[in-house]
Amino acid sequence: MPAKGSKREEKTENHQYTSTLIEWNAPGRPFKKRTSQFYLTGLLLMLLIEIILFLFSQYILMLLVLSLVFVAFSLETVPPKNFYYRISTEGIMVEDRFLIWDELYDFYFKKESGIEVLHVGTKAFLPGELSLTLNEEDKEIIKEILINYLPFREYIKPTFTEKAGAWLAKNFPLEK
Repeated sequence: MPAKGSKREEKTENHQYTSTLIEWNAPGRPFKKRTSQFYLTGLLLMLLIEIILFLFSQYILMLLVLSLVFVAFSLETVPPKNFYYRISTEGIMVEDRFLIWDELYDFYFKKESGIEVLHVGTKAFLPGELSLTLNEEDKEIIKEILINYLPFREYIKPTFTEKAGAWLAKNFPLEK
C-alpha cells in the first residue's frame, strides 16, 4: 500500500491510467467508548417502557423494544473494524466495493461522536449515502480532491428525526 496521499497508477481495460489520489484506513463507523452509567440508564428506560407496554398487553412491541436495545448496546460495546478507503480518478472504493463518479451525487462533512465523517450521496436509492470516517488531518485534502468531481454542500438542513434525536440527547442524556 503506498503512503497516504501518494499517487499510484493502474492500467484499465481501455489502456487509460487510473491514479489513486488518496487512501487511508479508518474505523467503519464512529465509535465512542461508553460508561456503565450509559448502559444502566438505558436498561432503566427500557424497563419503564416494557412495564408500560405490558400494562397495555403489547407483547410484540415489548419484543421489539427489547431487540432494539440489544442491537443498540451491541453496537456501543463492540468497536468497529478498520476499513480501507481509496479515492481515485475513477471513483471511491470502500473495502471491495467501488463506485464510479457517475454513480455519486454530492458530498459533505459532519462530526459524529467526535469523529469527522465524510458523507457522499449516491444517485441510486440503495445505499443512498456512503459514510466514510476520516482521520482529522485528511479532511482538507479530501475536500480539495472531491471538489473536482462532486458538488460540495456546506449546510445540510437537519431532518425532523435528527432534530428530535438531538433534543432528546440534550434534555435526557444517558450519561454525563
